[in-house]
Amino acid sequence: MRAARSGAYGAAVRAALLAPVLVAATAVAPTTAGAEAATGAEAATAGVTGATARATGAVDAAGSPARAPAPAPPPAWTAAPAAGRPYVYLEGAAGSVLQDTLSVTNPGAEPLTVRLSGRGGAPVAFAARTVTVPARTRADVPFAVTVSADTPPGDHRGSVRASAAGREAAVPLHLRVSGPRLAALTVEDIRVDRSGTLRYTLVNRGNTVLAPRVAVRAEGVLGTVLDRPESALPLLLRPGVRATRTEAWPDPPALDSVTVHLTATAPGAAPATARADAAFASPAGLGAVTAALLAAAGAATYAIRRKR
Repeated sequence: MRAARSGAYGAAVRAALLAPVLVAATAVAPTTAGAEAATGAEAATAGVTGATARATGAVDAAGSPARAPAPAPPPAWTAAPAAGRPYVYLEGAAGSVLQDTLSVTNPGAEPLTVRLSGRGGAPVAFAARTVTVPARTRADVPFAVTVSADTPPGDHRGSVRASAAGREAAVPLHLRVSGPRLAALTVEDIRVDRSGTLRYTLVNRGNTVLAPRVAVRAEGVLGTVLDRPESALPLLLRPGVRATRTEAWPDPPALDSVTVHLTATAPGAAPATARADAAFASPAGLGAVTAALLAAAGAATYAIRRKR
């Protein structure tokens, strides 16, 4: 892996990479002598097998020696980063060009045409978008990832993909852009519906991945009616991403005017707070209040009459 700053040197690197590819082919087939030896061994094995079949009476219905099981199909082609790594890892500053190599192995007996592409992260440029890999050969294809000047620092993910013979293989690409990191989280569009469900939107305003946590508290006319401690959310918020969430309130007050406070936190980020007002007036609550008022009025009327 090498990093080249954008500019004259970066342009030269890209030009070199986009030139016609010279496939670095590593043959994996056996040598001629080995193949001949294998052929002789197979013939000898066949003779021994036939003799054994005749001796043991292992014959089919026509009286011929029973056939051996069909050979297993050859292993499928593979695509992986060079040097046997599990994924591609590149690191550099914004405005740089990063290079690596993808190895495509064809263990079959026929040439294989492979189409190459990249997804997510940053633009991927291959030395050749289509490569024909000879039989029993590995082809090493260089590629470059261009990190634009406005790419925010932090971790970005994508993949390098190879497709051939009706199958696609995806190789994970991890890109880390150097620079100062900023963790920033905001809470927006908070509201409470009549059922007590709290809806809100979390927004990652920074350039690092956030793991948010949320706490909820509600204050009514007579005091606190909800106090839910901070808990982790089952999500990772990537830079620039908005996530709309809901918090259920199974037993909201039947009759009250409340203010709901929501606090969201994430490692490295300042706490984000938001509030929403709501009024609850269920039929049961109204009925209870009405009954209480009527009872109070009746008691007052009775007391006045007694005084007379």
